[in-house]
Amino acid sequence: MSDDLFESEQEILLGKMAKELKEIGQTEMPFGRFSGRKLYDLPAEYLNWFQFHGWPKGRLGHLMQIVHQMKVDGADIAFDRFRTSPPRHSRADE
Repeated sequence: MSDDLFESEQEILLGKMAKELKEIGQTEMPFGRFSGRKLYDLPAEYLNWFQFHGWPKGRLGHLMQIVHQMKVDGADIAFDRFRTSPPRHSRADE
């Protein structure tokens, strides 16, 4: 594989990752206990529940899996760019 081909594939992958990160930053949880909360601010324990019981179908489930994996890997600092203030917590967090 030539270096040019590798760099081209790398650029495609980086573009896809940037698009997904932006989408995560704009998407709110549409249902459940944390309805209305941005995906990146969902508690790791909540995402962990989906890991064992099944992710929602489609794009939402895919994005939630990315958020979960980033939190597990300690890479959720990438979400700081979206946070203008500390994450809001509801009574459901208690």
